[in-house]
Amino acid sequence: MCRHLAYAGPAEPLGDLLVAPPHGLYRQSWAPRHQRYGTVNADGFGVGWYADGDPVPARYRRAGPIWADQSFADLARVVRTGALLAAVRDATLAGADAEAAAAPFAAGAWLFSHNGAVAGWPGSLAPVAATLPPGELLSLEARNDSALVWALVLARLRAGDDEGRALTETVLEVAAAAPASRLNLLLTNGSTITATTWGDTLWYLSRPGGGTVVASEPYDDDPHWREVPDRTLLTASRTDVRLTPLKDPGGAAAPALGPTDAFVSAKEPRT
Repeated sequence: MCRHLAYAGPAEPLGDLLVAPPHGLYRQSWAPRHQRYGTVNADGFGVGWYADGDPVPARYRRAGPIWADQSFADLARVVRTGALLAAVRDATLAGADAEAAAAPFAAGAWLFSHNGAVAGWPGSLAPVAATLPPGELLSLEARNDSALVWALVLARLRAGDDEGRALTETVLEVAAAAPASRLNLLLTNGSTITATTWGDTLWYLSRPGGGTVVASEPYDDDPHWREVPDRTLLTASRTDVRLTPLKDPGGAAAPALGPTDAFVSAKEPRT
């Protein structure tokens, strides 16, 4: 129910990644090419980015559509970063919370986004929510499914799980409690990008000049974009991408990855 993108690589303006590409996240807010659910992502947007020497990202979020925000257009032109996470939102359910419901969510060095929807929300996740400390539930930033999924991921991160395990275990837990959920999760700490595919599209681009882009859909027609199979965990750095199949909690086998899909290095020669 949204489109999102993460980048780690050489520093460049936000606009070069989000606005300037012919099919960038800016355009995907009204004309996505690969979105399976919903057609317009006008229920808010956000971008989080990292400044040199500061591990805690800055965020800019708004409740309205990205195309209506002239301040963001100006910001994106001049702010440079070597890592970011951005999203445009198509709300699962209309409601309050305004920009608090817009990704990216943040804690410490982490930025997080959820593309999808929890089936049967909110009742389906009531038993799962009960596993969180009451204080964490009371301090949720927004009252939507993505905010609760983020709380589940964050609890695992704070307990010592690495990013890949935290996303994997959360996806499997939520999918078991709420079958038919779509759980494409995206997480970055400013150095690495971790993501899942679970019911929606995800692509990555290892850029020859350095840097990795992970996005709901390609922002241009570069033939080197690669689609990530469904039920997959992606872990990426500025130079490498690894894909690992995820097991459906219902017992269904994850799609097999070809030998060239399991590991990709952006430093390899490209034709």
